[in-house]
Amino acid sequence: MTVSWSAYRRARRRSRQAWAVLLLLAASVVGSAVWFFTAGQFAAAEPAIAGPSSAPVFDGTWMKPVTPVHPVPRGSAEAALEELPVKGRAPKDNYDREAFGQAWQDVDRNGCDTRNDILRRDLTAVAFAKGSQCKVVAGAFQEPYTGKMMDFHRGPESSKEVQIDHVVALGDAWQKGAQQLTPQQRQSLANDPLNLIAADGPANQQKSAGDAATWLPKNKAIRCHYVARQISVKTAYGLWVTQAEKDAMKHVLDSCPDQATITAG
Repeated sequence: MTVSWSAYRRARRRSRQAWAVLLLLAASVVGSAVWFFTAGQFAAAEPAIAGPSSAPVFDGTWMKPVTPVHPVPRGSAEAALEELPVKGRAPKDNYDREAFGQAWQDVDRNGCDTRNDILRRDLTAVAFAKGSQCKVVAGAFQEPYTGKMMDFHRGPESSKEVQIDHVVALGDAWQKGAQQLTPQQRQSLANDPLNLIAADGPANQQKSAGDAATWLPKNKAIRCHYVARQISVKTAYGLWVTQAEKDAMKHVLDSCPDQATITAG
């Protein structure tokens, strides 16, 4: 049987095309495997978080505003960030929590200490101790940093599960301008509801004294609010940011250019 030259060429062309398709498929399989065993398996394993996109700030029906050093300008958080000085960290070896006053005082003089004020503000279905309108003993909320639902029950161990986070950590503030504040101004910074959020205890411990360059909430939905709140606090108390911190904040705000500053009272 004689095969024509044109038929032979067509057969070779089909063969080359088939091999090309097989090689492309093989490369795709290899690429997918590399992605999975580097980053993909972690992305696939991490569930999506549907958490809140903001956190409570102020309730004027029973809270009184704390007077900051400077008023927070209303408007773009990104514009406010550009107004913050950029400097390096000051030494922390002389940091003392007592420089910000006794923890959880009744700074706004509404009759309740700051910790209970924030629990009352942030929780729902709040229960008070018998005969008290201040001491919160139970409640529930959708925690902003992790997005999970949490219950609060006052007790020697259970109270630690819900902590009050300083949005701008006091250790971070100390290294970025708070050393120049008066004791009264530092006390206001530590008790200002603008700078306080009820949070998951382990998440708060993980954050420690970190800034936006070293720690952001796992719940991505709240990051714009969180960063804007840090910018607002630093504006209100004349604090600065490091270059790495500013870059991290700008990266977050790039996804929400309309994010406004946060004010309280």
